[in-house]
Amino acid sequence: MTILSHIRIVLVETTHPGNIGATARAMKNMGLTDLALVNPKIFPDPEAVARASGADDLLEQAQVCPTLNEAIADCGLVIGASARLRSIPWPQLDPVDCARRVAQSATRTAILFGREHSGLTNEELERCHYLLHIPCNPEFSSLNVAAAVQIITYELRKAANQPRPQSPSVSLASAEEMESFFGHLETTLHDLQFLHARKQSTSILRRLRRLFNRSQLEKTEIHLLRGILSVINLRTRGSCSGEDTD
Repeated sequence: MTILSHIRIVLVETTHPGNIGATARAMKNMGLTDLALVNPKIFPDPEAVARASGADDLLEQAQVCPTLNEAIADCGLVIGASARLRSIPWPQLDPVDCARRVAQSATRTAILFGREHSGLTNEELERCHYLLHIPCNPEFSSLNVAAAVQIITYELRKAANQPRPQSPSVSLASAEEMESFFGHLETTLHDLQFLHARKQSTSILRRLRRLFNRSQLEKTEIHLLRGILSVINLRTRGSCSGEDTD
């Protein structure tokens, strides 16, 4: 699998079909072919085809997914484009650093671009290992989604043409496996009564997501953590029922 072939561009709830077509054109210019659309408002549409300008094949083979979970389920690295700073700092990359990081990864990667007017939600960004920020004029930082995709895909193509350092191949946990782990972790923390008030719980869980996403867990590590959580679950439930777990 070549560097560019393992990169998926994901557009989340795009409003204007022309932006989908322009994104397909930007991708094809730089040699990327994997496009996923999460709940687009209008697609397919003649305007998307017109703006694609010959990249019709990318539109025809684009995955149209009802949820973000489905679009990134098989991806081991997820990066979300964001123009806004967040209350809880998240590991952040600029376009050059993003391209280098992706080029060094042997796993399928998703790069997310949000809604034209509001971008990605906090919940969607929590699914990301890194945030991607494109430095712009602070007095006018409104960047069209297709223009943002063009900048990133250009840097990805440059990075793909650079010599890659040889490193041991590891199998990273997929987004689907990570989300299942986070669900298991949240349930366990509630069972232990570590989580209480809703506001506090949200903040703690967000920080835990950041911690584990930053670690880039391997599949074997996820299995180890899930095993630990399962033992805790057995002990907790046994204790609640009055059973002797020794």
